[in-house]
Amino acid sequence: MTKKIKDLTAPKSTSRRDFMKKAGTGAVATAAATTIGAPYVKAAEPIKWRLQTYAGSVLGQFVTKPFVDAFNKAANGEMEIEVYYADQLVPTGELFRALQNGTIDAVHSDDDSMSAPVEVSVFGGYFPFATKHALDVPTLFQQYGLADIWRDAYKKAGGVVWLSAAGQDPCNFNTKKEVKSLADLEGLRLYTFPTAGRFLAQFGVVPVTLPYEDVQVAVQTGELDGMSWSGITEDYTVGWADVTDHFLTNNISGAWIGSWYANEKKWMELPEHLKELYMACVEASHTYRNQWYWGGEAKLRATGDKLKLRTIPAGEWGQVEQAALKFWDEIAAESELKAKVVGIFKEYNGIINKAGGLYSCG
Repeated sequence: MTKKIKDLTAPKSTSRRDFMKKAGTGAVATAAATTIGAPYVKAAEPIKWRLQTYAGSVLGQFVTKPFVDAFNKAANGEMEIEVYYADQLVPTGELFRALQNGTIDAVHSDDDSMSAPVEVSVFGGYFPFATKHALDVPTLFQQYGLADIWRDAYKKAGGVVWLSAAGQDPCNFNTKKEVKSLADLEGLRLYTFPTAGRFLAQFGVVPVTLPYEDVQVAVQTGELDGMSWSGITEDYTVGWADVTDHFLTNNISGAWIGSWYANEKKWMELPEHLKELYMACVEASHTYRNQWYWGGEAKLRATGDKLKLRTIPAGEWGQVEQAALKFWDEIAAESELKAKVVGIFKEYNGIINKAGGLYSCG
């Protein structure tokens, strides 16, 4: 499907006890680097950061590690980032707190999965029908003001800096059971995101929360009926296509809204040139994921031989789309800020629907 990246290696095994002993150690920028107006003096030892991603060890090789590899190479010995995968150091649901208190230094995740105590967290991950394609996400953040809203939300929370957001794949369903109508969703135990699960529950779906690496086995043992967590690229890449039989082409969101975050103190300590390098590598990683997912979604739907494609008719699926609009209004009623974000989604979707063609096709 995709040419393998060179030199992809998993991090050395580290227990949480060993990690906690090491937390807070490692070289930091010299005092001269953090003094306003003072010239940067290269530290004798490289700055060490630990980054944990929402993705498991297999998926993380494509969605997070390319950034880490690019940064470490370009940093030329001044800084080194160690990458850890889902739940390796702390559970995904505790990522925000671990980042805030400095247990880890950086995170790649979505606001929803890591239980960020910010008002915008409900929109992270897959907010139902807010997007149709991956490029909708950077457009919303850079052209429609979501970046400023996210930045301010994390500044208010304190201790964590929001850096950048991008889209990835859509949120489809891959299941053991064949799904051809809304009635077939009734009772399905699916691994999914918190907000997506809250939305899908009205159609009889039973959202299940498990550690990421336990999901595949949970399907094999019958604890789960499938996943509503990704597009088809991930299903094949991480092995989920080996334990499920069907892929529903209808999606509840066209693109994952995921972000990159850093511990506020550690970010402020970085010299400006390393901040610029960090952000350049983040943006480059967005571009890599866009093409990896876009090509993978098309190729595996067309040529994949593990999952049988199924579709709920558009007329019936329209009930889900209408329910999403009601869900939006319920979320908007919770606060002024949430109403502002929902208003932006409505404005943007109105524009792309009017534009028509590829823009309006999910």
